[in-house]
Amino acid sequence: MDPSAEKKLTGLIAATFTPFTAQGEVNLEEIGPYIDYLTEKQGVNGIFVNGTTGESMSLSVAERKLLAEEWCQKAKGKLDQVIVHVGCLSLKEAKELAAHAAQVGADAIAAMAPFFFKPRTAGALRSFLQEVASAAPTLPFFYYHIPAVTGVTVPARDLLEGIQELIPSFRGVKFSGTDLMDFGQCISSSPPHWSFLYGVDEQLLAGLVMGADGAVGSTYNYAGCHFNQLMSALKDGHVDQARKIQFKMQQVLSYAMKLGFDVGVNKQLMNELSGLNLGAPRLPVTPCPPDAAGLIVKKYHQIFTDC
Repeated sequence: MDPSAEKKLTGLIAATFTPFTAQGEVNLEEIGPYIDYLTEKQGVNGIFVNGTTGESMSLSVAERKLLAEEWCQKAKGKLDQVIVHVGCLSLKEAKELAAHAAQVGADAIAAMAPFFFKPRTAGALRSFLQEVASAAPTLPFFYYHIPAVTGVTVPARDLLEGIQELIPSFRGVKFSGTDLMDFGQCISSSPPHWSFLYGVDEQLLAGLVMGADGAVGSTYNYAGCHFNQLMSALKDGHVDQARKIQFKMQQVLSYAMKLGFDVGVNKQLMNELSGLNLGAPRLPVTPCPPDAAGLIVKKYHQIFTDC
């Protein structure tokens, strides 16, 4: 199939939390209700599985396979896109997860840069990603750019130089960085069939104005309906309305950050706002302090009404 004929990724994609039981084991039973909540309550029709929000680097390869298979199976007929993150410190394990994602029906795969032995150049990073993508050559492949977490500061624009020749399945970037100049240069210099997904929720509007096709983020799990309103307002030319919604979310997140916002706090917010039981995070991420989530939920409801 001609790559240019493929459908681009657009809209909101929720970076899913990994459900755990009270004993800290993967809880597959929550995945079906989780998907229903995203589609019915938040209007979110795509997911990014086993990423940062999903605590992928705290999971075993076996657990990541179980989760990928369950998400893909339960999403059939309900979600438009299931992107499985397969990045690992071990190239061998990343390739194993990529091949597995293809087997269980993922729509696409993505990989962040390894961050213990870090690639020092764009060429080294391209070679690593080429090996990962080669294990699932029929799946669209995305680079997951998140320098604040990986410490890999190779500009995404530099990585894209010549990458289509090395990775024929390459289809774009999940750009979870704040450098909008780098993001803009990626978009302005890339073929039109690639998709650029912005990953910094608190400045989504800026990413959209720069040309993002869609967005991947953790807060879309429980605030997706409001971000959908933001995207609709911008599309209809109501920039002031889109800006108001973005400013409201910045108020919530700014307040949360003062209370130590991290994956653990974010996961507890999802539990309380959704009514799902996703459990606590896995160490070294610590559970949310008892009062923090309640205060953030209160602030959220003060700022936002139901969609």
